[in-house]
Amino acid sequence: MEFLVDMRTTVPPGTSDEEVADTRRREAARSRELAAQGHILRLWKPPEGPGEWHTIGLFAATDEGELQAVLESMPLHAWMAVTVTPVKPHPSDPGGR
Repeated sequence: MEFLVDMRTTVPPGTSDEEVADTRRREAARSRELAAQGHILRLWKPPEGPGEWHTIGLFAATDEGELQAVLESMPLHAWMAVTVTPVKPHPSDPGGR
């Protein structure tokens, strides 16, 4: 199954710059692992306002339970508000031909 995942990250007040940098490094490494495993198919950065971290991703998982485990394995997950939309191919999708 494929899922469109909207992730908005807010760093908790009082978090040190070192912790933020370390968490972002670990997030990048974990994202590479998840991509290699076939869970992260695409990631996009929509326009952001000051202080916002916003990512939209196309993920693959066998079901919503597996997707939840994948998302929870991401280091930034504790700071994220996540919206998940299951998607399936559209019969008129030009990429599906």
